Amino acid sequence: MGLVRRFALPFALSVLYAGAAFSQAYPSKPITMIVPFPPGGVADLTGRPTAIAMEKILRQPVVLVNRAGAGGAVGNAAVAKSPADGYTILMALSSISVIPEAERMCGRAAPYELSQFAPIALISADPTVLAVRSESPYRSAADVIDAARRNPGRLTFSSSGIYGALHMPFAMLEGATGVKLLHVPYSGGGPAMNALLGGQVEMTSGGPSTLSAQVKGGKLRVLASWGTKRLESLPEVPTFKELGMDMEYFIWSGVFAPAATPAPIVSTLRDAVRRAAQDPEFKATMEKIQTPIAYLDAPEFGKYWEADTHRLAAALKGLGCIEDKSK
Repeated sequence: MGLVRRFALPFALSVLYAGAAFSQAYPSKPITMIVPFPPGGVADLTGRPTAIAMEKILRQPVVLVNRAGAGGAVGNAAVAKSPADGYTILMALSSISVIPEAERMCGRAAPYELSQFAPIALISADPTVLAVRSESPYRSAADVIDAARRNPGRLTFSSSGIYGALHMPFAMLEGATGVKLLHVPYSGGGPAMNALLGGQVEMTSGGPSTLSAQVKGGKLRVLASWGTKRLESLPEVPTFKELGMDMEYFIWSGVFAPAATPAPIVSTLRDAVRRAAQDPEFKATMEKIQTPIAYLDAPEFGKYWEADTHRLAAALKGLGCIEDKSK
């Protein structure tokens, strides 16, 4: 993933000694964790407890900064282009994999490349769920699909942005059923959920963590899950696979650093996130927001990321180029 480089022996030794000296002093100042979405979405809800747990281990503040825009592209690109010194890290969602290829598909330069990131750790992998307002006439996924067939391109759904983490599951739904829905993109998962609650759209997708309070409060109803098995928190909700649609989609969140970050710094960050994932307060917070911890260290996360990227590429091809009219 861009961490391994070949050098002549003398230069390699000098880098090794310099890196070791650097790592002994790292971190010596606050670390910025960029979340490329507004508050209230999966990345934000996962990033905050992760940052708090890392602070205790690194003994330096880990300051979470929401840098939203373009379905996560703005924040992702900011980290890709930041100094590779370990002081700027990213809490990204699965949409990080989609954006570069989507831009190329539309004839534009990619805002970043996946090779510009070093995976540090996977934190969570939440199956996405389909939600409507409690007063909606749709009582099941079949109701939604039937209505969409009767009214092509008229049923509305909100997302975190074009090609974003909440757009791709609907792309899979359209591909699996042949229906056509009307996409209304927003700047993040929080605004997308607010659009549903406010009646601007008829449905949305999201991780259980972002929707649980509204479901418990009786404002939203969950119809189906893109997971591989039923959720413990929503045992009555079927998966799309159960309903005969062979698709799955997880909103995963993971920590990244710029690819050129020195190996000793990457190692320190990996250790910090590993220990953070084991922190009792972190576990309690994640349980409270109903987000299962799915920790994977960098090597395993790298493999997971690569496989997920290939799977998302198929859904992306089905969408084709979509121009963002808000730009």
